[in-house]
Amino acid sequence: MSHNDYPYTPIPFTEVQINDAFWGPRIETNRTVTIPYDFQKCEETGRVDNFDRAAGLMDGPFEGDYEFNDSDVFKVIEGASYSLQIHPDPELDAYIDSLIAKIAAAQEEDGYIYTARTIDPDHVPPNAGPTRWSSLTMSHELYNVGHMYEGAVAHYQATGKRSFLDIAIKNADMLVATFGPDKLHRVPGHQEVELGLVKLYRVTGNEAYLQLARFFLDERGHARGRELLHIWDMPDYMQDHLPVLEQAEAVGHAVRATYMYSGMADVAALTGDQGYVHAIQRIWENVVQKKLALHGGVGARHHGESFGANYELPNPTSYNETCASIANIFWNHRLFLLTGQAQYIDVLERVLYNGFLVGVSMEGNAFFYVNPLEWDGHFHFNRDDSYTRQPWFSCSCCPTNVVRLLPSLPGYIYAVRDDRLYVNLYMGNQAQTRIAGANVQIEQHTRYPWDGAVRLTVAPERPTRFTLALRIPGWAKGRPVPSDLYTYLDAAPAPVSVKVNGQEAAGQEQDGYFRIDRTWQQGDVVELSLGMPVRRVIAHELVEDNRGRVALERGPVVYAAEAIDNGGSVLDLLLPDDATLTTQERPELLGGVVTIEGTVRDTQGRQRAFAAIPYYAWSHRQPGEMEVWFPRQ
Repeated sequence: MSHNDYPYTPIPFTEVQINDAFWGPRIETNRTVTIPYDFQKCEETGRVDNFDRAAGLMDGPFEGDYEFNDSDVFKVIEGASYSLQIHPDPELDAYIDSLIAKIAAAQEEDGYIYTARTIDPDHVPPNAGPTRWSSLTMSHELYNVGHMYEGAVAHYQATGKRSFLDIAIKNADMLVATFGPDKLHRVPGHQEVELGLVKLYRVTGNEAYLQLARFFLDERGHARGRELLHIWDMPDYMQDHLPVLEQAEAVGHAVRATYMYSGMADVAALTGDQGYVHAIQRIWENVVQKKLALHGGVGARHHGESFGANYELPNPTSYNETCASIANIFWNHRLFLLTGQAQYIDVLERVLYNGFLVGVSMEGNAFFYVNPLEWDGHFHFNRDDSYTRQPWFSCSCCPTNVVRLLPSLPGYIYAVRDDRLYVNLYMGNQAQTRIAGANVQIEQHTRYPWDGAVRLTVAPERPTRFTLALRIPGWAKGRPVPSDLYTYLDAAPAPVSVKVNGQEAAGQEQDGYFRIDRTWQQGDVVELSLGMPVRRVIAHELVEDNRGRVALERGPVVYAAEAIDNGGSVLDLLLPDDATLTTQERPELLGGVVTIEGTVRDTQGRQRAFAAIPYYAWSHRQPGEMEVWFPRQ
């Protein structure tokens, strides 16, 4: 078994209890509304019945438009299992057991599981291919089971039951016997199985799973034994155009790509292969320098749900799939765990508060698939010809992805390495960990993202010397992203102060963290203060859509203007550099927000009252125009 791993270790989400006014309600809504809602939709749309049909317990053909519908059930089980670890729920536990029994019955004797083929092997959906593995670009046979592995590991960790884990192991052993250097040379069209295999390896210690994950990655770019069977069988669409160690630009389907980069990070951590690290860092630099939307979304093109060319960052026609934002969070977190550099958490935070959070309504039962930065009130930008959040999609990968990120969010707040405790995200919580040989409790109080004041109480079981590393966000230092893709018109750093027990803290900044090395006593209080001025953002001049335009941010939050707050229209507004802007706390609006307000002009030269809300909150009221990037003159 490999003895390598990530040098920075996150404090598990089970050791962090969220009591945050911003994220607490979101996580609770996910538990009480979104998880049961997604299970209900999986039942209503035949995703659950497909397992009964595959088991011969129900008659009828495969139901649904997509052969990857199995994966939606697996993802919701994963999210529900995370939730069970925080909130035990016997009824939910029993329901998941009933689903697992259906999945077990649908599994073929050799471990294969893919209801789209098992139900009727002679009449499979078009993308499934005539035989096993014959159309991996679009069949999603390996994608499905990757999500199954992740769900099975989460269920095992939550309950201690092996029922789902044994199904996953049986399938993974079949893959190990099928694919490899001296076996079948094919790669998944949609990456994901690599992530699942790594999780199975961590739980079982079976080195063959890690080796197979690496095989699938290293096989890319060689095209041995593969045929072009589908309109999307273009090597760059599925990141199969070059060996992964030679790739330097983010291309193709954005979700496939970011899942792959996350899998590469896992394999790099567990094998010590620095070539993988260098490759994903090169690709990351390409993204943050040339392909990252302001709200952290990736995948600019509707065509192929793909990355565009360098600096191709449109506003009304941008795609920015919610699933791609989730995978972008996975990728950036792993890059932090490899390097300990705050720049990756800076990007993660931008995605979290903006490009990800917009994808699910505050009520927890409506979703965005696509996340543009401008809307004219008419263009159907969303999946299934929609322009508002939808209760479900024929392709519902995004609603079922949301439910597995939110309950695991507490695990992104802290990390440890040796005698250093890293504070990456600011949200109210209580956590416990072990550092420098002592048990340490830490409690965080804050109104972030509306207020930059953070109070941390540190309580080691005995006086203990260690380093507390507080992330100083890039936005507080006058840099919206770690590149020149976006800059602030006023790039002066915001006021930042750090105090320990009321006195200015002695420390130094390194890799984006303010490090305080001292002997900590029970009850020591650290106060971090981050100024949150309203920032005007401009884009690199090569971003054609945003030349002469400006956007607004405050802290980690990107803002948008909606017609309902601006006299019925926003696409005719100008935001001159000299317009005075103020902030207003609005506890009664959209769950409680801080708005940006002022007086601006429109294209007719008239003075107009102006108000902007956080981008994540748009489209919760009546339909109407929306704008993020405003003409400056």
